[in-house]
Amino acid sequence: MNRRMFVWFASLCLTIWSNANTTKGDTTPYASLSADSVAVPQNLLSLIHTEEIQTELGFSEDQLQDLEASMRKIDRVWWPSRNLPTTKARTVVADLEAQAIAEVGRILGDAAVVRLRQIELQSQSVRIFARPEVIAYLKLTPAQVKKIGELFAETDKLAADLTKAGQEPNKEQQKEFTAAKKSESTQSVGTLNKVQNQLLQKLLGKPLEVSSLERLYPFAPELIDSGNWTSDQQATLESLRGQVVLIHFYAYQCHNCVANFEIYKRWDATLKEKGVKVIGIQTPETVSERDPTKVTAAATKSGFLFPVLIDTENKNWDAWANTMWPTVYVIDKKGYVRFWWQGELNWKGATGDAKIESLIDKLLKE
Repeated sequence: MNRRMFVWFASLCLTIWSNANTTKGDTTPYASLSADSVAVPQNLLSLIHTEEIQTELGFSEDQLQDLEASMRKIDRVWWPSRNLPTTKARTVVADLEAQAIAEVGRILGDAAVVRLRQIELQSQSVRIFARPEVIAYLKLTPAQVKKIGELFAETDKLAADLTKAGQEPNKEQQKEFTAAKKSESTQSVGTLNKVQNQLLQKLLGKPLEVSSLERLYPFAPELIDSGNWTSDQQATLESLRGQVVLIHFYAYQCHNCVANFEIYKRWDATLKEKGVKVIGIQTPETVSERDPTKVTAAATKSGFLFPVLIDTENKNWDAWANTMWPTVYVIDKKGYVRFWWQGELNWKGATGDAKIESLIDKLLKE
């Protein structure tokens, strides 16, 4: 979910809402986002997880528990999908979004689905102008569609340049991309005539502030017990509900992992009294790391006092769709993934540990 999109378009939505007269008698179309609409971000699953949207839709505590039970099943598929090729990932997510919408309709009814669709469109910024049902509803002309498509193509190219493998975007690239995104928003809306603006206002519904949404990721996968731990300490995320949890994947012979060990021990020593639990997951990278005895000896030598699950068959690695040693995940009190950091926390002046500690302070107050 792109928070910058939210920020830019939220103000535009408010302007349209303030200045337009509602067009009466039109039937607003809300359709599931096709996996083929690659220019449009798939935000729906993130939105459903946020506390603000759950409140807006009017979930009671019992209804929320019902929703969460459904979303946990959906999340087990959604979370790993982030590493799939784009076409496959979008297809998977499109199916999951349809399931999630059905669950919201089952629990709250059609009115809640309509409101969720409105918020979804707001969150997608001007990229909704690439959705076929929006194009048809607003009666965008071929010239408008062409102009807006060119704007999207320009910013998409800049985005691709920013994420090229092995390159760190510089300040000038970031500045150019930010300017292009702002231009994309203002120019796209600027192509609309008065009637189209009125229809857009109706389509979006009452504006909702979406730029500050925080809980955008899924429920963390439950730990899969291999039967091998480095000590008598064992844990499940379910049993730790109500605590902030730090999960770190490592391999004891991985140099980059070892560079983080002192930080993990510091967290365990200084944060446990605040309600923070550190758990290691040792997933083997080498043959010797598949030997629980050697893993346990290495953990003892490293001074680990926190529980370490020995992921002998890579089941946790796969469930989390992990891709790198080391990786640290921050889980909030309700079990949601809130942040993750790949690689050394202090690599070449990085301040990953400080960022995580700042987030922990925030999560402890929730």
